[in-house]
Parts: sequence; structure tokens; C-alpha cells
Amino acid sequence: MKKIFTNLTTWVIVAILSGSLLGHFAPEIAVKMQPISKWFVEIIKLFISPIIFLTISLGISGMGSLKKVGRVGGKALLYFEIVTTIALLVGCAVAIIIQPGSGVNTTTIHGGDISKYTTAATSFSWLQFLKENFTIQVLLFSIAFGIFLSKYKGREKIIKPLTTASKYIFKALHYVMLLAPIAAFSGMAYTIGKYGIATMLPLAKLMLTVYITMAIFIFMVFGIILRYYKISIFKFLNYIKEELLIVLGTSSSESALPSLMEKLENMGCSKPVVGLVVPAGYSFNLDGTTIYLSMAVIFLAQVFKVELSWGQIGTIIGVLMVTSKGAAGVTGSGFIVLASTLTVVNVIPLEGLALLLGVDRFMSEARSITNFIGNGVATIFLANNEKEFDREKMKLAFENEVYEYDL
Repeated sequence: MKKIFTNLTTWVIVAILSGSLLGHFAPEIAVKMQPISKWFVEIIKLFISPIIFLTISLGISGMGSLKKVGRVGGKALLYFEIVTTIALLVGCAVAIIIQPGSGVNTTTIHGGDISKYTTAATSFSWLQFLKENFTIQVLLFSIAFGIFLSKYKGREKIIKPLTTASKYIFKALHYVMLLAPIAAFSGMAYTIGKYGIATMLPLAKLMLTVYITMAIFIFMVFGIILRYYKISIFKFLNYIKEELLIVLGTSSSESALPSLMEKLENMGCSKPVVGLVVPAGYSFNLDGTTIYLSMAVIFLAQVFKVELSWGQIGTIIGVLMVTSKGAAGVTGSGFIVLASTLTVVNVIPLEGLALLLGVDRFMSEARSITNFIGNGVATIFLANNEKEFDREKMKLAFENEVYEYDL
């Protein structure tokens, strides 16, 4: 009983429920809670770059073969493209079959200003993506530094202080994570207080369809991928439940990214694989975002009664296969990618994006959680594929009843 009340998971659940109640019954107070959640995410972001740098550089320096680095990176990119393409096809197929946009009365939906997204969409480029995506910049620098360390004869003098720094950074992260319930409370309170449950009702069918589709994708597609190496998706989800609740409460996969990297190592994935796959996946393996984008385009076509030909649907899939890969690099990226896609297809009114602004925050939780799980699954799959996975560590991690973030 004591363990329940001193466990982080319990307090995050209580915080999410409490925040929801505050948002519903006292919205004017709830909306003032937003800065707390934003501050928490900003603090966590401070850990992301040093953890990526230390994990990758130390991992590559101890990997031995640089060919192996290239092989893992190549496999990761191939995996990302295959799985995100499946996500695109699933999203389009479900939207076409269920037709969540059919019968939606646009006059009952409060729109919003989409000018900043449409303007950004016209100027979107891969160069812009690389400039704004600091995670990719750190990833590339860390790989280069790791290669340097692997060739440097006096590397032990550098590796030792870096290893010590890594130990203390993760220790500091554990203390910061104890604030997660407060962040989850403020994030959920703000979301409900700002947008209200009533906002979801006109677009409830779309939201329900998106959540069901992502749940199916998690348990079927991710489940099958893990099952190939005889790993249970249910046990993995139970193992990262604290992180999933934090992502749910803050609507940000960044809030638990450093913790995910540590947990993947603890469950048997090698440091080099974790260091390469997770940061790259954060930018290129956005399964949840991909599903949402494909469903949103089909949804808007149905709302405006635009009959899409199979050729146009193919164009949508082709465009999203490219543009969705940059969805983590730009502020408001989801809407920018949608605006870019609608501009290319040029048969769906661009102003339709305004219909989605009110419920986007509610669907961001589903996107973030699916993206988060997807990167964990990708890392486990590739670690097994490279024979860089310790199954004994996995068994201990799954069976261990000592909670990492006990209060």
C-alpha cells in the first residue's frame, strides 16, 4: 500500500484527473496553470542535448567498427520509412472507410486564425528543417565526435570525465522527474480550461476515429514488430507507463525523451543503438503524427464533399511521405505540413484547417504517445536485429518491482 502512494505513476494519474476537474469547473483558474507545464518541458529539454551527445559519442567510441555505425543508421532510416508508410496507409484507409468528415456541419464549429501556418507552409524547406531542428544538429555533431574519439589514441582521458558527467546528468534528471505530477496537472488543467469538453463534440467522430486508429496501430503493428523477437507489447508499455502518463499530461513527447533513452538501455538495448535511433526517430519516425496528418486530409475532403480520385489519394500519400518527416522541426509543424499538402493537392479549401484548431490540442496527446511508443519499439527492434540486445536485462527490467521514481 505504501508503495502505491509513493510511486510516481499514482501521483501522475491523480494529477491528470485533478487537472481535468479544475479545467472543467474553474476554467478561468485552470488556464493560468499553463506556464508550469511549459517550464517543466523546457527544463527537460535542457537534458536532451547533453544526453544525446554523451550517449552517442560514448557509444560510438566503444563500438569499434565505424561500418557498424553506418549500418545501424541505414537500417534505422529504412525502418522509419517502412513503418511511417504503413502508418500513412492505415490512416488513409480508416478515414476512407469510417468517413469521420461525413455530415459535419461547419457552421457549428468555431474556427481559428490559420494565417501563420499557411505563410510558414509556403516557405518550408529541408534547409529550414535542419536549421530549426537542434536535435538533428546535436545528433550529427555527436556522431562526428564519437568517430573522433574512436580514432584518438588518448581517448580514455576524455571518456572517463564524460562517463562521470553522464552519471550525474541522469541523476539530476531523476530529481527533475519528481516534478512530473505538477506538470501533468497544469498541462491537463490548461487544455480542458482553454478549450473545454464542449469543443470536442462537433468533431467527436474524428477524434474517436483518430484515437481508435492509433490504439490499433500500437497493439497490432507495434505488437507484431515486437512479437517478431518474442517481446510483449503489453509488458513494454507497462515498463514505460510513467513516461506515457507524463507525455499524456504535458502533450509533449520531449518531456519523457531522456527518460526513455535511459529505460531502453536498462532493458537491454545497447548504448550506441539507443543513441542513434531515438534522436533520429524523434525527427523521422513520427508514426502518430503521420496517422493524424493522413486522416486530417481525408477528413477535410469529406467535410467539403470533395471526391478524391485514387490518383489524388496517391498524391496525398506521396507528399506526406516527404513532408511528414519534417514535422518535428518547426513550430506548429502539424498544421504547416497539412497546409503544404493541401496546397499541392489543390482541391481541398485551405481554410478548412481552421476547423481543426479547436481540437488539435486534444489529439496531440494521441500523436505524442504513439510517436513516443514508436521510437521505443524501433530501438528495441533494431537492437535485436543488430544482436545488441540483452534479454536477461529485459527480463529483470520487466519483472523488477522497484519503481525508478519512487518518492
